[in-house]
Amino acid sequence: MITRLLATLALPLSLASAASAQLPAPPTAQSSPPTELPFIGSVSAADPRAQAAGMAMLRQGGSATDAALATMLALTVVEPQSSGIGGGGFYVRGTADGGIETIDGRETAPAGATPEWFLAEDGSVPPFMESVLSGLSVGVPGNIALAAQAHGRFGKLPWATVFEPAIELARGGFAINLRLAAYLQDTPERAGAVPSARALFYDETGQPYPAGHLVRNEQLAQTLERIAAEGAAAFYSGEIAKEIAATVAAKTPHDVAMTPGDIAGYRAVERDGVCGSYRGYRVCGMGPPSSGGIAVLQILGQLERFDLGGLGAFNPQTWHLFVESQRLAYADRELYIADSDFVSVPVAGLIDPAYLAHRSDLISIETSLAEARPGRPAGADIALADGDEPEEHGTSHIAAVDPAGTMISYTSTIEGVFGSGLMAGGFYLNNELTDFSRNPAIDGVPVANRVEPGKRPRSSMAPTVVWDPQGRPVLVIGAAGGPTIPVQTARGIIGVVDFALSAKQALGLPFIMAFGDAVMVEEGTWLETAIPALEALGHAKVVAREAALKGGAIKREGAIWEAARDPRIDLGVTVP
Repeated sequence: MITRLLATLALPLSLASAASAQLPAPPTAQSSPPTELPFIGSVSAADPRAQAAGMAMLRQGGSATDAALATMLALTVVEPQSSGIGGGGFYVRGTADGGIETIDGRETAPAGATPEWFLAEDGSVPPFMESVLSGLSVGVPGNIALAAQAHGRFGKLPWATVFEPAIELARGGFAINLRLAAYLQDTPERAGAVPSARALFYDETGQPYPAGHLVRNEQLAQTLERIAAEGAAAFYSGEIAKEIAATVAAKTPHDVAMTPGDIAGYRAVERDGVCGSYRGYRVCGMGPPSSGGIAVLQILGQLERFDLGGLGAFNPQTWHLFVESQRLAYADRELYIADSDFVSVPVAGLIDPAYLAHRSDLISIETSLAEARPGRPAGADIALADGDEPEEHGTSHIAAVDPAGTMISYTSTIEGVFGSGLMAGGFYLNNELTDFSRNPAIDGVPVANRVEPGKRPRSSMAPTVVWDPQGRPVLVIGAAGGPTIPVQTARGIIGVVDFALSAKQALGLPFIMAFGDAVMVEEGTWLETAIPALEALGHAKVVAREAALKGGAIKREGAIWEAARDPRIDLGVTVP
């Protein structure tokens, strides 16, 4: 598992493109001073064309929710390898007065799914990709239901309006950028698994179309038009639902498969957000079935007693402490967090300040823990086992802020690159069910994150919003990259709070993460030169690897909101 996790960090990962905009100033006479026009909002997205879709909503007077939804829909078109309406997501909304709402649009297992869903006839666990490239991996998509619920409560523009940019991109065409071209080249077994996908992205000889090639996806345009005209019901019933169910069932290697009834029965769910304090800043994120929000709060809370600002951003001890806190948080994550509708998750206990202080006492600035073991938070069920969940890669983060100071942090995913490889209605279907533990029990002990009917798999996604010590909205942040997501997010918050960095600088901090007993540092950064210092602190397995990251953030500086993307990923959005 550790070797596979480390190896995947070098895979190409999609970019985030971010922009903050004001209306352009009108021409003025040379003798007149420039006129500062009102701030209309800010959007951060994984592709500049999707970001432009979100900004178009803000220019029409739309809310941050309108902007985030239009961005998600546009990403379905231009970033098919990472996210879209064939998957699900988590939506976090923070308001200027400190309000917090979260919506769970995570995919669900079919009603016929059992803990043995992935097992072969002899009871063994088959090769991972055999499960991925089948109907077994597909969960009922949740993004459209999430969008409908969020828009119904917080949208200002008509429902159909938020679909317009995506429809135009699908019908008029979009150019393949360098990032997508690399994925088409590297993963043809998923990107071109079915004829409809091959027709879009590969030529008659089976070669992927190069960067710059114009792709027109008329089938997806028609799908989006139907949902825009008829509402979410058009996705969850009728011809679209029938096509999804038939596509999945045809690739399911046993008689029980997803049905139209499973799709019709899907509901996005309002959940309680998880919130905590870090050096006077209020940090809120998504609760279960996401582990990301809890992990971010644990990493930060366990570090609060250390003066990271005093230690500095270029001190190996700073990042040693960061790694130690990660290890403790992830030990808890693996054992306790799953879908809280099925498993008792001790959320309050896991983020209780007293519990975090106790866990923090295990961290030494001078040496590494010999073993990071899960704690015993209040309310914990210790009769469960850690499973065999894989990492996820097909994810995209969206951030939006509107003039009212409303912050939207929305992470959307289809799990792996191009999801299951299956396609319906012109979009890829997720492989989110492989986020469950395919092995339902370890040494006879049930795994919390095992498959069950209607259950949502655990996620690492960590859409986060932050208020400053005066209670003012200050930061929207999140990331893509599977198990690295909480680490990227916590690192960005530390960069802003402890080191007073800009959003872009915080996202650009060198990456370091613990994978079990191994520690990966980002090659080519000063942390690579600090490997001997980290080894002297007790980290025996420190390796340097390329860090393919995908964080995005919007940070308030005075009256200005700065939107940023991870500086490592600028090149991939380029279209020759």
